[in-house]
Amino acid sequence: MSMRPRHVLMTTDAVGGVWTYALDLAEGLLARGVGVTLAVLGPAPGPAHRQAARQVEGLALVEVGRSLDWLADHPEQLDEAERALRGLVARTGADLVHLNAPALGGEDDWGAPVVGVCHSCVATWWDAVRGTGLPQDFEWRTSRLAAGYRGCDRLIAPSLAFAQATAARYGVQPVVIHNGRRPAALHAPERRRMVLTSGRLWDEGKNIAVLERAAVRMRGAVEAAGPLDGPNGQTVRLAKTRALGPLSGEALRRRLTETSVFCAPALYEPFGLGVLEAAQAGCALVLSDIPTFRELWEGAALFVQPRDDVALAAVLDELLDDADRARRLGRLASERAGRFSVDAMVEGTLEVYADVLALRAPLGEAAA
Repeated sequence: MSMRPRHVLMTTDAVGGVWTYALDLAEGLLARGVGVTLAVLGPAPGPAHRQAARQVEGLALVEVGRSLDWLADHPEQLDEAERALRGLVARTGADLVHLNAPALGGEDDWGAPVVGVCHSCVATWWDAVRGTGLPQDFEWRTSRLAAGYRGCDRLIAPSLAFAQATAARYGVQPVVIHNGRRPAALHAPERRRMVLTSGRLWDEGKNIAVLERAAVRMRGAVEAAGPLDGPNGQTVRLAKTRALGPLSGEALRRRLTETSVFCAPALYEPFGLGVLEAAQAGCALVLSDIPTFRELWEGAALFVQPRDDVALAAVLDELLDDADRARRLGRLASERAGRFSVDAMVEGTLEVYADVLALRAPLGEAAA
């Protein structure tokens, strides 16, 4: 008999894609009879975040505050967050902990199995974006995450490419469970001759700078949806690319269904929920040639070297000028997106939960 937790304490944050992942996973778990308390770390959720959480029936949302690992100024802030989370485990009676911030796991026993998800980390980000030795400020964060990884009963990564990068950096072996999204039933009668990108535009790893340089060279127009300013003072300014600002989930999905081409020029991407959402909407995909995107979208996208703005401009303009080719690529992307469903993500995660629960169960119960 497969074992399932009764109640999961799951961490999240409202800064990036982890929020979307956590809500989708929580909704799937609740639909299968597993209780979920979602513990929000870092900056407080905005009105749109709160509204999205309210739409997940049965979800308990707790705003922990405290610091995220990659925003903390010193290790003591992470100690405080970890203590707060351990207190929540006791208060909620959770029999499994799902850490979307494994750096908070530590190496002490939580009194329940701990599953950590390797969404990203400062060391692998630095390796991909800068490619030099880690700065001193990143070293303690990396050590803290390594300890957190060791303290987890199991680790999950959203792609094989990122699992391998994590293994190379930390000496651990995550299980690969692809992220998933549920496609929206929105259809546009006609697509605009437009390129769209989305995400945390302030994040240097998203590489909006190369798309801005490409836009200067292009005949076609480029739009960017997402925040220009980050939580730690990061900022980017766009001149040629039209900045749309942060869009609600519904507004972004509608924009995608109206747009012919989606571009993700990232230097660093453990999975890329924005690309998946664009593919589900039937956009033609132009992606940076990095291992993650090759793994997930080979045969269903066009690839360009991530720092080559000249080549990127040429590929985007050629695709905008060839509507038939863009439609064909959009169909290929939509078909490929069917592999990355919420149901597959939830069922894969439940299998990992069952494994770690069986390890902790009394011998007779585990064998039942």
